[in-house]
Amino acid sequence: MAVWARQVSRWCCLLNTARAVEFPRRLRSRGCTAQPCREFAPLAVLPAGKEVVLWRLQAYRHVSVGSCSPPDTAKDGSFSSPESNLPSVQQQQAKAETLPDLNAKILDEDWDDIPPSSALEVISEEEAVQIIGEPLLPIQSSTLRDYVDHSETLEKLVHLGVDLSQVEKRQKAGQLLLTLDFEKDVKKILLFLKDVGVEDNQLGPFLTKNPYILAEDLEALETRVAYLKSKKFGKSDIAQMVSRAPYLLLFSVERLDNRLGFFKNELGLSVKKTKDLVIRLPRLLTGKLEPVKENLQVCQIELGFQRNEIQQIVYKTPKILTASKKRLKQTFDYLHNIMGIPHHMLTRFPQVFNSKLLRIRERHMFLAFLGRAQYDPAQPTYISLDQLVSLPDEVFCTEIAKASMQDFENFLKTL
Repeated sequence: MAVWARQVSRWCCLLNTARAVEFPRRLRSRGCTAQPCREFAPLAVLPAGKEVVLWRLQAYRHVSVGSCSPPDTAKDGSFSSPESNLPSVQQQQAKAETLPDLNAKILDEDWDDIPPSSALEVISEEEAVQIIGEPLLPIQSSTLRDYVDHSETLEKLVHLGVDLSQVEKRQKAGQLLLTLDFEKDVKKILLFLKDVGVEDNQLGPFLTKNPYILAEDLEALETRVAYLKSKKFGKSDIAQMVSRAPYLLLFSVERLDNRLGFFKNELGLSVKKTKDLVIRLPRLLTGKLEPVKENLQVCQIELGFQRNEIQQIVYKTPKILTASKKRLKQTFDYLHNIMGIPHHMLTRFPQVFNSKLLRIRERHMFLAFLGRAQYDPAQPTYISLDQLVSLPDEVFCTEIAKASMQDFENFLKTL
């Protein structure tokens, strides 16, 4: 009975020693430190009867797993007493505490890779103030200004001088710019325009008036320029035409050819004069033809000009083809019926039709007041229509009216 009690006592010591070794390991694997527990379990929890054998085997395995050597046996096969084995257990315990814990190392390495903060994590007010949120892209907007910070294309176009407030007024132009990539779509068109002759400081105003060219096929644009060169338009002429009529290169070769043929045949002009006409007013190639046809009929039928006179008027003053019909008739009525200017004189100085009717009326009435309203070239006090409308007020008063500027201003107050 004494032997059995000693064996049970020895196994209790071994079991608690193993637990004392294992517990610090678990704490260290969690980043904690603790002293080994040296308390023994109460005897009441130990198994009895046949279960003692199984319990002893489990305790043996547990001690082996805990890196403790099995107890030494006596020469006769019996176990030694707990007192004789205690120094050995303490040595094994010391060895176990100095062994590296692989699990603890892995966990320590995992701490280096800190997972991102959760959206539900509570933060302080100081941390919240430091958070900078990206502006959201508006789903719908009536102005391109809201998209500039989100679009590289819009940002660079603004730097070029493009007025987005004017672009967005053009039908579907804003949607077009938002779909374009600057490097892929826009850059090649800018290089093409510079090669044609559009100045750097004119690229912004050009694209403001015609943003649609950014969606055109580059090969088609080059073909249209090649057509103009084939018609003997010089490079400087093409650059001037493209700059003054931004929509010119949107027209196909066939349409450009038809326009040139129309003005040549309708006005009876030579090839050279037709080229000169469209170089000075290139929007004749891009504008509607109906107003042009109507103005030609007004000049011939209502104003009474002959065909050769219309040719001279149009060639010298191309804008008359796109002028308002109402304004054209009012100006002619005042010049011809009130001032008494004949058709051949109007044909000689057609630029008078580009002047404001109010300017013509004020100056004519001032000259009539002074008794100097003479428009007949045969008379010594003759005043040409060009001098009447083109000179500044100061020069007109001193050289034509032979009066002071103050006299002219006082006269205008009486009207």
